[in-house]
Amino acid sequence: MSEPTYALAELAKETRMGGAGTETSAREIRRIDLTDFDARRAQITEELWTAATDIGFFQLVHHGIEQELVDGAFADAARFFALPEETKARHGLKKGLNSGWESLTQVRPSVGTPDQKESYQLTRPHMDGLWPVDVLPGFRESTLAFEARCRELAMRVLSCFADRLGLPDGFFARAHDPASAQYQSTLRMLHYFAVPQDLVVPANVWRAGAHTDFDCLTLLFQRDGQGGLQVCPGKEAKAQEWTPVEPADSVITCNIGDMLMRWSDDLLPSNFHRVRSPGPDEDRSSRYSIAFFAQADRDVVIEGPAGRYPPITAADYIQQRIAANFGR
Repeated sequence: MSEPTYALAELAKETRMGGAGTETSAREIRRIDLTDFDARRAQITEELWTAATDIGFFQLVHHGIEQELVDGAFADAARFFALPEETKARHGLKKGLNSGWESLTQVRPSVGTPDQKESYQLTRPHMDGLWPVDVLPGFRESTLAFEARCRELAMRVLSCFADRLGLPDGFFARAHDPASAQYQSTLRMLHYFAVPQDLVVPANVWRAGAHTDFDCLTLLFQRDGQGGLQVCPGKEAKAQEWTPVEPADSVITCNIGDMLMRWSDDLLPSNFHRVRSPGPDEDRSSRYSIAFFAQADRDVVIEGPAGRYPPITAADYIQQRIAANFGR
């Protein structure tokens, strides 16, 4: 069977990233302290820029989202995923709108097999009929509140990148307006399935196959001991050298997405990452994570000052990326 072809260069690159590669711990995933953000803004901006232009991944500590809110969001995710399959199916994914529940439907161009997970997406304008209000009281309110805190933090980080890129004050906040019907930032709860102890996992089956993110900035919340996330910086992509990203309850792992790479004319790299399946002697229980994807509003045009990429609306960009992952 011939390889699929894609109009977007990002997707063409993704099809070449399906191999196992090798693992290395030589690269550091920097941790950036956001304490006293306003007073230390210049220093924090420099640290963010250095980490982002190096490998596109970094971790935030003392980020301002209280641990009890994070723990509550994971508890909400666990409550939702514990529902019977037929109940979750009543809130099924709205294709093209990044809203609702899906299971074993995301197929990465890199590997051509479904990610071994289920997920629930919250995208504010498209949630009619997707809230499990009849079975999970309080879920809607707490999840919306957590999404709002994630957006606030993402805009704070993006404002630092705007400073370095010479963009106007509030540029990214205006491009991610939660009050707009065009808003398409997404909070995604993820449940990676437990792997039976006696199962030999095929080489082309991953908890999440190699990919880059569609968005401007991703905030990823992980739990202590639930590892598997790996990053492959651009310089290592040809050789596929993967660096593990250590999870921690109190840390938010961030990465640059393709939208911001385009907006920065490639100054800020969007790099490949994946979630590998556990080996025979590793913990094979379920893995949970929560991601917030800061995706520009549908009517926003993504175009860098140097014109390295042709202009495209965020709606068209996201639609092409979703079609490549869920169109099979």
